[in-house]
Amino acid sequence: MKVRDIQTVGVIGSGAMGSQIAMVCALSGYEVVLNDIEESNLVKAEDSFQGHMNRRIQKGKLTEEEVNYAFGRLSFTSNLQDVKGADIVIEAVVEKLDVKRNLFARLEEITKEGTILATNSSTIVSSKIADATNHPENVCNIHFFNPPLVMELVEVVKGPHTSDETARAANEFIKTLNKVPVLLKKEISGFIANRILGKLLDEAVFLLENDYATHEEIDLVVKKALGHPLGPFELMDLTGIDVTYFVRSQRYQESGNEADKPSSLIQEKVEKGELGRKVGKGFYQYS
Repeated sequence: MKVRDIQTVGVIGSGAMGSQIAMVCALSGYEVVLNDIEESNLVKAEDSFQGHMNRRIQKGKLTEEEVNYAFGRLSFTSNLQDVKGADIVIEAVVEKLDVKRNLFARLEEITKEGTILATNSSTIVSSKIADATNHPENVCNIHFFNPPLVMELVEVVKGPHTSDETARAANEFIKTLNKVPVLLKKEISGFIANRILGKLLDEAVFLLENDYATHEEIDLVVKKALGHPLGPFELMDLTGIDVTYFVRSQRYQESGNEADKPSSLIQEKVEKGELGRKVGKGFYQYS
């Protein structure tokens, strides 16, 4: 597969990441099929698109014609068979390995020969998924940052099974989205940004758990002293505290190191259902 051969994009999962990845691709001129097993999630995604696009029109970042053109290239479906014509499929479902492996095995059955199958995960490397398919050379990680409509950088990761052609095509594809790709020639869990960010989040949680400061104060220091746009607790609320929990759980499963276990604070938040912005409460309250 070469980038010039990519005309249709399939996106699996219509949550915060998948829905915005789909819109980025549609705005860039691709035919896009957005799939989710729940019809209600697709309705929410379409409503979210309308809100995002209306704000961009109001700010003069997009015209109504551009938005209408993008919506005309975007279709919503709960039937996975509808992605069979895609030249590249980007998975953005829950961070659970068995779910991803089952999905990739099904995608292998229905997509055409040579289709690139990419996972947006930054914690589950593609080598853990690729052998669920018959063509692991077509599998890689393409990691968009949250929110994809805003964030420029995308990490493209070549696993030991990924062909050079797949890695090149994925890297060039990201450029056609007006994004900036960074190609990792070897895979490592967390890639670059999240490995560095993870250390910051761990230290922030340690400081809070041991009563050195409040979460508001820690966020304030990180923003004012380090120049970050969001503090670590604001960021966890934005991306989802359950995502942080899944990441640490996956790391602990792989390493067996007690230090990699999710902290009791994060686990307590997940058990209470205080997952961040998406539910109205995390470390902060949201209207």
